[in-house]
Amino acid sequence: MYTPEPDVCHELLGHVPLFADPMFAQFSQEIGLASLGAPDSYIEKLATCYWFTVEFGLCRQDGEEKAYGAGLLSSFGELQYCLTDKPEKIPFDPVVTAETKYPITEFQPRYFVSESFEDAKEKMRSYAATIPRPFSVRYDPYTQSVVVLDKKEQLSDVLDNMQGDLNILRDALQKVS
Repeated sequence: MYTPEPDVCHELLGHVPLFADPMFAQFSQEIGLASLGAPDSYIEKLATCYWFTVEFGLCRQDGEEKAYGAGLLSSFGELQYCLTDKPEKIPFDPVVTAETKYPITEFQPRYFVSESFEDAKEKMRSYAATIPRPFSVRYDPYTQSVVVLDKKEQLSDVLDNMQGDLNILRDALQKVS
């Protein structure tokens, strides 16, 4: 059903356009960050959520179902199939999604549909916050590294950076108004 790895069509038609969108790239990255320090059982659950969102996600836009998963966007046949009444459509809930088994060699028998892409992002953030981890992490875009937030000084630095960003936003809002 799927082409063998490396599947250049899947990467170029599915992932590249999506990862070029900063909101989508952040969504994918946050799923990865949520796995750091998580128990193995949660890593598997996050991988399943990734499968049903980044690879095979559907969401509503202007009242219509739209595909946003790379596995759908790079497969003409499955893209047509997922938008029919043949597969089961379930409202996206990461708790339910994380426990759902899926085939990797045939069209998906079920898809999870978000009310919007933003809805999927917020639900995944809420789900990730429930994962037991011994520490918190943050991606630092300036050093392009993951920072483990386990010291008060680090938290203070993050807060200072956020305060600087808020000042810039406040100034920009005043200029736009």
